[in-house]
Amino acid sequence: MINITLPDGSVRSYERGITALDVAKSISEGLARNVLAAKVNGNVVDATRSLHENCHLTLLTWNDKEAKQTMWHSSAHLMAEAIEVLYPNTKFGIGPAIENGFYYDVDFNGQSFSTDDLAKVEAKMSELAKQSNAFSRTEVSKSDAFNYFTKKGDEYKLELIDGLEDGQITFYKQGNFTDLCRGPHIPNTGFIKAIKLTSVAGAYWRGDEKNKQLTRIYGITFPKKSELDEYLLMLEEAKKRDHRKLGKELELFTFSEKVGMGLPLWLPKGAALREKLVQFLQKAQVAAGYMPVITPHIGHKNLYVTSGHYEKYGADSFQPIQTPREGEEFFLKPMNCPHHCEIYKSSPKSYKDLPVRYAEFGTVYRYEQAGELHGLTRVRGFTQDDAHLFCRPDQVKEEFCKVIDLVLYVFKALDFKDFTAQISLRDPENKTKYIGSDENWVLAENAIIESAAEKGLNTVVELGEAAFYGPKLDFMVRDAIGRKWQLGTIQVDYNLPERFELEYTGSDNQKHRPVMIHRAPFGSLERFVAVLIEHCAGNFPLWLTPEPIILLPISEKYNEYSQKVLDLLKINDIRGHFDERNEKIGKKIRDAETKKVPYMLIIGEQEMFEESVSIRKHGGEDLGKMKVEDFINYFKQELTINQ
Repeated sequence: MINITLPDGSVRSYERGITALDVAKSISEGLARNVLAAKVNGNVVDATRSLHENCHLTLLTWNDKEAKQTMWHSSAHLMAEAIEVLYPNTKFGIGPAIENGFYYDVDFNGQSFSTDDLAKVEAKMSELAKQSNAFSRTEVSKSDAFNYFTKKGDEYKLELIDGLEDGQITFYKQGNFTDLCRGPHIPNTGFIKAIKLTSVAGAYWRGDEKNKQLTRIYGITFPKKSELDEYLLMLEEAKKRDHRKLGKELELFTFSEKVGMGLPLWLPKGAALREKLVQFLQKAQVAAGYMPVITPHIGHKNLYVTSGHYEKYGADSFQPIQTPREGEEFFLKPMNCPHHCEIYKSSPKSYKDLPVRYAEFGTVYRYEQAGELHGLTRVRGFTQDDAHLFCRPDQVKEEFCKVIDLVLYVFKALDFKDFTAQISLRDPENKTKYIGSDENWVLAENAIIESAAEKGLNTVVELGEAAFYGPKLDFMVRDAIGRKWQLGTIQVDYNLPERFELEYTGSDNQKHRPVMIHRAPFGSLERFVAVLIEHCAGNFPLWLTPEPIILLPISEKYNEYSQKVLDLLKINDIRGHFDERNEKIGKKIRDAETKKVPYMLIIGEQEMFEESVSIRKHGGEDLGKMKVEDFINYFKQELTINQ
């Protein structure tokens, strides 16, 4: 017999070899019908795997994130099975679950495939799912795995097998399809009730542009059709809110092939929006004791060797800049923190000087693969609202809590209400990815955990998501249509001060190492603006709108008066412009609605005679006529309310 401890703390005894699914049946047949996977001692496994030792067991249903991931990974296998039936001799790369759904990278071996073929694959998947074929797991030797995929002629699986060790290789089979996979999977295909293949894209094998480009097919599945219907409605809304579409309509930013992929160009209205965000945060930072600094866009290679960035990211960065001096190399700045360390080091510090808080809106550059670039959310040059705090060990928690307060202030001002604080720790099973001592990592991780608890944040813990130099608190924000984004981040770092030999003189007159806190409430201006656009569908808060007012004369003979009104607005520091095109007023209003201008001031003969304006709000609300001075006062009051 073995003892199984359930999440409520109760302990049940079962015969050795029982499965998690059988445990579920012993509790409730209804529960068993909904179990997709199980968590045994913290590891997600097949619900049909035998249990041979005492353990802690959690039964996972569709309500659990791990269960969704398991079902979506199983759905990738189901899609591969359908493709193999419809397109014989196809080869397969990898097919993981992603945040919403799954994908599989496919080599169609010369056969054509496009979005027009998705419906055919969907239909075959539905047919196969109804067979309720079990996902069966088999342990295989490395030689047998090689032989199987050699016969199939699948060089991608052979390459994957080559990187595995004998005794750690498993196959999963459902129906007539067998795949190399470590699992886990749902009990059978019958749980997959609703299927939608969403898109087709190109993807280089293993993300390397030197390799063959495969066809990446994305999809998502649900246990109920009603949930798929809800998801598709969300997708339609997301298309309307796409920041690339709205960014063009609102004239905020553009890209140019001649400038370079992933390098955004901010148009006048976008620059105004961006500047308002910068001024908003700068004001808050000055009040919180931050000191602005400015650093170059490049740095000597030795700077990033010292920081560790070269070792971790050098191969994936832009190539070094060679100077006429032999052996001298510079890099485009991938991070601001090494520069800030050198600023700290430029003058001696006493314990009385700490904390020191340096803030910079610093532009950094990282070479992202072309296929991974996406509007403003994934770019090669972006500006971080970066700050680095250098403090004594006894100040860490207080400073960390103050940074949390600043992040919450930003979120409140921009109406981000639904968020989770993700405590990102290092992977205890693979510490080679990180730098620094175990002692310092424990100190840093505890500081984050205690600070988050003290501020009462809704938190989740993710192992393996820490930065290479320290753990972090990432703010995962849900937007207006339920999608999750990673925005603000705060990190505790005992390691860079060691690597840069940073010091301060303590009260004991001895030299001590400061602790470094990295923080960026926006994350990056580019990504933050993209998320903000989609969150509010381009209807920015009034204080943030680049041009909140447009004057619409009903004919050209009122242009002179319109300019006079515009000049009065400018004198009162109110941005706006007037539409002087020779177009009908109806078209001008429709265009202003498309550009989501909050206030339209319509001007005709009566308005000119009375020195007034007729006011229409975005969305169609008519506020009637006001004297220009009265409107200016009204607008300033609205601006105050909205800030």
